[in-house]
Amino acid sequence: MSCCLLDFGRVQELRQVREFLFPKHNSAGPEEEKTQAGTAEEEEQQQSAPWLQDCVLSLSPCSDLLVIAREHKAAFLSAKWRTGESGQEEMTLAVTWSGTLSAEEGECISSVICIPLASQKRSSTGRPDWTCIVVGFSSGYVRFYTESGVLLLAQLLHEDPVLRLKCRTYEIPRHPGVTEQHEELSILYPAALVTIDGFSLFQSLRACRNQVARAAAAGSDVIQPPPLAYKKWGLQDMDTIADHSSIGITTLSVFDQMKNASILGGFHASVKGSPPAMSQYITVGGGPYTGFFYAIEGSSQPLLSHVALAVASKLTSALFSAASGWLGWKSKNEEESVQKQKPKVEPATALPVRFGLPDSRRHGESICLSPCNTMAGVTDDFGRVTLLDVARGIAIRMWKGYRDAQLGWVQVSEARGERDLATSPSMPRRHAQFLVIYAPRRGILEVWGTQHGPRVGAFTVGKHCRLLYAGHRLMGVNSVTSQGWQIHTQQVCLFDPVNGALRAVTIPFHLALSDKKSERAKDMHLLRRLTTLLRSREALESLLSNKTAPVSCLTSVTRALLASLKEQDPEAVDESLLQFCSSQLKLLQLYTDVQLLHTPDTSPTEPEHPSFSSIEEDLARVGPVLQRYTEMNTRPCVSFAQDSSEPLPVRTFLSQLEWVNGELRVIKQPDTDWTQLGSFLFWGCLSGQSPLQRVCETLQESGISPQQLLSLLLSVWLNKEKDILKCPDAVSHLHTLLSTLSSMKGAVDESWDGQCVSPWWQQVRTACVQSESSAAALLAALVAHRVAKNAITRLAESKFQEWECVSLELEQWMVCIKQLEDVLALQTLLCLPSPQGPTGGSVTRCSVKTLLESGRGGVADCVSKLLFRQGVSPDLLRDILQRRGENEPTQQPAQPGGEEKLEELLECVCQRFPNSLSPDVLFAHCSWENVVQWNKDPEVGQYLEWSVEFLKMISSPHIQLGVSAMMWQTFIVCISVHKASIKFRSDVGMGDAAVRSFLGSCVQLLQALMEADSAVEEVSAPDVCVEEVWGGAEGPVSIVELALDQRSVHYPLVQHHCVLASLLHATMTFCLRLKPLSLFDSKGKNAFFRDLSSIQLLPSGDTDPSLVAVRQEVNTDILRRHLVCELYNQGLDLRAEEVMMEVQDKDVLGSQLLVLIGQRLAFSLLHSQSQTKPNMELLARLPPTLCTWLKAMDPSELRCPSVPLSQSSRLINKVIEMLPENHAQYSLALHLLEAVDSFHEEP
Repeated sequence: MSCCLLDFGRVQELRQVREFLFPKHNSAGPEEEKTQAGTAEEEEQQQSAPWLQDCVLSLSPCSDLLVIAREHKAAFLSAKWRTGESGQEEMTLAVTWSGTLSAEEGECISSVICIPLASQKRSSTGRPDWTCIVVGFSSGYVRFYTESGVLLLAQLLHEDPVLRLKCRTYEIPRHPGVTEQHEELSILYPAALVTIDGFSLFQSLRACRNQVARAAAAGSDVIQPPPLAYKKWGLQDMDTIADHSSIGITTLSVFDQMKNASILGGFHASVKGSPPAMSQYITVGGGPYTGFFYAIEGSSQPLLSHVALAVASKLTSALFSAASGWLGWKSKNEEESVQKQKPKVEPATALPVRFGLPDSRRHGESICLSPCNTMAGVTDDFGRVTLLDVARGIAIRMWKGYRDAQLGWVQVSEARGERDLATSPSMPRRHAQFLVIYAPRRGILEVWGTQHGPRVGAFTVGKHCRLLYAGHRLMGVNSVTSQGWQIHTQQVCLFDPVNGALRAVTIPFHLALSDKKSERAKDMHLLRRLTTLLRSREALESLLSNKTAPVSCLTSVTRALLASLKEQDPEAVDESLLQFCSSQLKLLQLYTDVQLLHTPDTSPTEPEHPSFSSIEEDLARVGPVLQRYTEMNTRPCVSFAQDSSEPLPVRTFLSQLEWVNGELRVIKQPDTDWTQLGSFLFWGCLSGQSPLQRVCETLQESGISPQQLLSLLLSVWLNKEKDILKCPDAVSHLHTLLSTLSSMKGAVDESWDGQCVSPWWQQVRTACVQSESSAAALLAALVAHRVAKNAITRLAESKFQEWECVSLELEQWMVCIKQLEDVLALQTLLCLPSPQGPTGGSVTRCSVKTLLESGRGGVADCVSKLLFRQGVSPDLLRDILQRRGENEPTQQPAQPGGEEKLEELLECVCQRFPNSLSPDVLFAHCSWENVVQWNKDPEVGQYLEWSVEFLKMISSPHIQLGVSAMMWQTFIVCISVHKASIKFRSDVGMGDAAVRSFLGSCVQLLQALMEADSAVEEVSAPDVCVEEVWGGAEGPVSIVELALDQRSVHYPLVQHHCVLASLLHATMTFCLRLKPLSLFDSKGKNAFFRDLSSIQLLPSGDTDPSLVAVRQEVNTDILRRHLVCELYNQGLDLRAEEVMMEVQDKDVLGSQLLVLIGQRLAFSLLHSQSQTKPNMELLARLPPTLCTWLKAMDPSELRCPSVPLSQSSRLINKVIEMLPENHAQYSLALHLLEAVDSFHEEP
């Protein structure tokens, strides 16, 4: 028994992490795009490149969180459990958060550490409550994050870059009298060391996390954590410092105390009565190479930190933020911004080095403290690894040839046997310390015994791995809370970036034995463990669970062990071990027999059963639907040859079967997948490769109950739907298998008379209605129905020879088959590919059970979601339903293939669900689905517009009234109640176009609500009906049922809201600076956004006298003149001439239009892109006064400057007719007419 490297996990998405941290690798050159050969090799070379050495890594001691960071980015990978290829649970680390952590300009991540925090619950067994990620930055900041990347706390304790972060957690004292070490977090700076008390840190982090949770619930974004208690030491008398270790509190012996006093104070030095307690720190670097610092307890008072930054992510929803503008509330943008100020940095307490290991040329790079705090490994730039005695401060061993080495420690406890516990139960167990050295230059991992032990293990690994050693365990543990806990932590882990494997170093204790009889001690140790192992089932179980052991070897070993047990004294043999060997031998024999039957069947084909001809009639009836379903499910997908070619591993076979009281049973577990076992037993029969009768006989002789065989058969049939649809003879083989299994003893109860429900056939129906493989379930039901009908017919003929068989069992089958046919048609429709491709979402899978549990609106809900994904407009859906109602072929030209297929499948589903998919029900669900999607993305106003259009198409005013009222109360009023202003678009993330669309849809919705309320008294409420076979549906209340249960609305209150919506829409459309709420009195304002069914005090409706007076003061002729000018400005000359006839003051209008003509002519002569030489000559011939006047015109004021010259000529003639001859601008008008005519005559 020797050292070994065991894989305990794997890192997924490693390539995505690398591309995220190194963006330059994402860009591929043109040569890479052209060359496709060797892609796998190039990718492997990229993964094996030393990119991981440029990153900062930290693995939680519980191995459930890995942090990989570089510069200002970081990725958090959390543990997930999944079932591997062998059927065993394995741990994987997948990315749960990635992003940028730096907050200050130019700062980078320099150190990371993961600290799991212990749970304070009494029921805790040692697993961490959560894990805190501590990140040090080059700016001096130390920030604390949760596993989801939420910033809890940030501290600036020193203004130099953070070099290293290390943590010390509680360890149970191994011997009486050993000082308990306090928990702490130590932060190393180039010339300072900060230690944060562990208890204070633990309480602060818990408080921060709780405040973040409360802030998220309350909609706040600021938290105030309690301050931290810390000590800050200024490390003196060392040139450079690269790494450190905090040893903890130590107490010198009396002799060492006297020796130090003599050295420091001389002959007359005084010695205190008791040695003082000191905190010991060791640093490595240069000048000296290793420094030893001692801080006497009480020499420095703890400091309280100033909170630099403690904010959670922006949790305030836009729907609940304060609005500004028309309602008069203060906007957040108007509040004073809080300036971020750096906190006060406390000065450090000077701490000189007491002594060190001087070596002027050697520079220390890292130090790694042993778990027992007595030794430490140090690496340097000479490629040496030095082992230090921490207590004596001396180097006791040195290894050479380990450049860029990475260190870790493994502490192994001696296993105590029953004899040791009986003889000396109070004796502490022995522990051994092993130093693990990873040499990346040589690609080797070595394990050395300490202090002077030999090398006990060596492994050849990659050259770009990382050795991850945390050096701490859970924080928050003490001597009371740790009682009864089983804290599972990894000590040393090797991370290989090539395949993402995480490997743990396992070392047996006996390798630490180094006495003269070490070989004999090791042999005795191994013999004791082997004896204990052989006396239990562990040896045989571990052998049977081996991946590579062949079946013949397992059978031989099990048979030999069973024979050996039988030869021994029966009283000395464990009866359970004997039964276990016997049962496993039978299972191995069954596995061998079934595997031998998986050979191509060369026996003559058996004649078809007479009842199979009736199944062909059923297949012909459902053939069109099956064909369409097969076409929709034949999309290309990724598959691996090994998935289909590899047989079932023998250890998986053994793990899923067990012998109980002489009967072979399949182990039932909630997460057990029987597909593999069922495929091993029955797939050869279904595909025609194995003899059906021989397989059935073998399985019947094995002792497996027919019910479990039926479950396995249905499992493989329902889970291999694609393969079954490709196999034309699979249905006939299933018929033979079902007939054979039904005839087995114990399958169908002998007392069954056909007039009651058989548990055997009910098992088949239950499996079919629960399966989401619609086609396979329907085929299985058709086959089982025929087999059951034949059995009932034979039973009836034997009892009632002249009576026709009428059975409750057959009625159950008719209902089940009808339901499965309906589900198959619906599933075919749901399999339509989305126009957006894979981004449109995955295909919705349904079954009979899910539809029955989804209530009466489940079918319409599925179809409405599909129609939304397909982008079906209200007009298109209405045309499809109208053509279906008229039963007329499409007279329009051929549509694109997608719409044509959609219409065909939708018509088929509507025929099968005439009540569940009636036009009103479908329109109601489509309307609701669109408004739900709009609520998720308010920027897309088309969703709300289509929702209102679908709402208008509902013919029943009762349904229309209820749906519109629910839409208003659920989605619209929650936004409008606080956002009745133009400025709310910045809060809800909606642009101007989206706001205009939203307000217009609100107007349409309220108008539809009023129209439905007016018509609801004229017709009676419709009944909500479903098809007969779906009458047992139970579940959530459908949208239509909810709509019919809505209370009637108060029409004047709805009209009151419609006026406000119209005002808001007009204000946004015409960009008016207006406060709509100011147009209403206090009664009108209080009535807004109340329940539409309530009676509110509303305005009288009379026009305000002051407003009437203002209107009377307005000169309508001025408005008409302005309208004429605006129409001409837009180039709408004909409409302007119509309005011009109503203008009274022609002289003023003529002067206004004269300026507009000048702007048009100036654009044509001076500002047009097509200036020609004749135009320039014409401009030179114009009178100087007119030329100067034209140059003063500004054509940019025209909305439509490019107007035909004929329209301008017609306009100048109109102006001359308006102006009297004595008008001051009459001559200018004549000059303009002459210029326009001359310009018009030019070619």
